[in-house]
Amino acid sequence: MRPPRVHSLLRPALYRVRQRIGLPAIGSLGAGLTVILIATGLGGCSIGGKDSAFAQMEGSDITGSISPPKRTSGSQPTEADLAFARTAASDVLTKGSKDSSQPWENPTTGARGSVTPLAVAYTSEGRTCRDFLASYVNGSSESWLQGAACLSDHGRWDVQSLKPWKRS
Repeated sequence: MRPPRVHSLLRPALYRVRQRIGLPAIGSLGAGLTVILIATGLGGCSIGGKDSAFAQMEGSDITGSISPPKRTSGSQPTEADLAFARTAASDVLTKGSKDSSQPWENPTTGARGSVTPLAVAYTSEGRTCRDFLASYVNGSSESWLQGAACLSDHGRWDVQSLKPWKRS
């Protein structure tokens, strides 16, 4: 048997603990600073009041030069709404599938609807044209728009007219 002193010298360095681990390694000063940092971070969540840097905005507060978009609830479509409807009409006519509709929506005004081609194509002034019907929904207001589009030289449908639908 070996003497105890020789036995400890042969032990691998892997199993020796040369320094403290965990909270004892931090010491009392480090533990105190850790507690202060955690408390400061959590305490910031409770800062409030109207005069603080974290005050909440009121509805009438202005924060920039861009005003929020106004949602309309009128029965007449805006020019922007008509632009979305025209684009949907051109898209659904370009696809050319029978009995199809194309939805559209203007996120600025909240208006939405869908465009449905009517009947078959016809010739007007040497161009192929089609009529369509578009729904228009804005808030509680609902109406219909009628329009006509003709095929351009580039293969795209150009909307020639889009106006409120009149029953005939």
